[in-house]
Amino acid sequence: MEHRALPRLAAPAVAALLAVTTACTGGTVQGRPGASGLRDPYFPKAGNGGYQVEHYALDLDYDPADGVLHGRAVITARAEQGLSSFNLDLSGLHVEGVDVDGEGARFNRTGNELTVRPADDVKKGRVFRTEVVYSGRPKALTDADGSREGWITGEAGAVGVGEPVGSMTWFPGNHHPSDKAAYDITIRVPRGYEAVSNGELRFRTEGADGRTQFAWHSPEPMASYLATAVVGPYKVTTGRTPSGVAVYNAVSPEEAAASEPTLARLPEMVEWGSGRFGPYPFGTAGAVVLPAGTLAYALETQTKPVYPGAPGDESLVLHELAHQWFGNSVSPKSWKDMWLNEGFATYAEWLWDEDHGGPTAQEHFDALLAGDTDVDEAADAGWDAFPPADPPGPEDISASPVYQRGAMVLQRIRQEVGDEKFFGLVRGWAADHRHGNASTADFTAYAEERTGHDLKKVWDVWLYGKARPK
Repeated sequence: MEHRALPRLAAPAVAALLAVTTACTGGTVQGRPGASGLRDPYFPKAGNGGYQVEHYALDLDYDPADGVLHGRAVITARAEQGLSSFNLDLSGLHVEGVDVDGEGARFNRTGNELTVRPADDVKKGRVFRTEVVYSGRPKALTDADGSREGWITGEAGAVGVGEPVGSMTWFPGNHHPSDKAAYDITIRVPRGYEAVSNGELRFRTEGADGRTQFAWHSPEPMASYLATAVVGPYKVTTGRTPSGVAVYNAVSPEEAAASEPTLARLPEMVEWGSGRFGPYPFGTAGAVVLPAGTLAYALETQTKPVYPGAPGDESLVLHELAHQWFGNSVSPKSWKDMWLNEGFATYAEWLWDEDHGGPTAQEHFDALLAGDTDVDEAADAGWDAFPPADPPGPEDISASPVYQRGAMVLQRIRQEVGDEKFFGLVRGWAADHRHGNASTADFTAYAEERTGHDLKKVWDVWLYGKARPK
């Protein structure tokens, strides 16, 4: 089926792309280039300096039959310095044109960097709009730990997953968790397919051209690695939690029967999490269950985590839901802070067990120390290999110490300060950093201030200590 092409840039804009005149008015440089990376400890080229994105408007057109993606990204950002040029992260795909505030801009590609040179410098503090028109067959990336991310295709569709940098395979942006923005994602697909993304479905329209348009709106800030676009013949069900949070589930038909018992508990889990961690931070919740084998992992994509087949274990659904508070609402400042995502989500699993007749958090903690896999299957997964706040390299940010030992750090705090202060800390952390970013240093300072306890020994031994804690 032929794609309905997106409108292209006007002829004057195209001509401007070829201009070789200076990018600054009157030839006087008022700004300087934005950095091409944020020097993240593990992904130094991820993200870009000089601006903060406020909003992404993504207009996508995709047909699984040929795998070609046509896209337009309109990126609204605020300049944090005077900019003579700035970068966007984009892997592969052909850029057909770029303009800034309606004027054609020069651009060039080097690796995964799209460098944009506006016709006039962007002044510090100014809000500016960059439009990028692009197309091509997006390709997946292979991470340092061997897993695949980015735009993943299957027999009947595709899914975009972005942790840590895969979102740059399907849209240009500032792809680092420290730059969060609101999103509007519109996706056109052949009739008979569903297109699912983050947030609320604003409308679904059947076109006369045989294509269906889905418009998704995410008003709360979102890190780009949590954005998703899923295309396929999914079975959609909707509902609400008892407190009124909208629930939207899209399930691959062959996984529907096996997924039903676990997903049926999702509304209950949202209510439970709201009681433990504070109000659910988004307007919608839900899940996307992919055909089995599409991915090798589940991912906490904002408001609708994706699962690689039916999530038979309710603890997996609880884990990804807990990320909506810890990781999605309170996001890491850098990828070195991953334990704040995974340690909290793992600890949420322990609390769910504790509140529903399973092992207590203390019993999980003791089982890990003793290597008792009957109580906790992860007890022999190498939780003591390195300190959770200092993974050796990018291949380790999703390893067991980040999850299990991260959760053990939280249990050690609970042991030191008692339940009342501990749960006040957890709820306060989620509330005071809601929809923001935080680092490990932010957490350790907050924990001591909130509880009134000196927790240096916990940090030294459990969070940063290289030796196996006892």
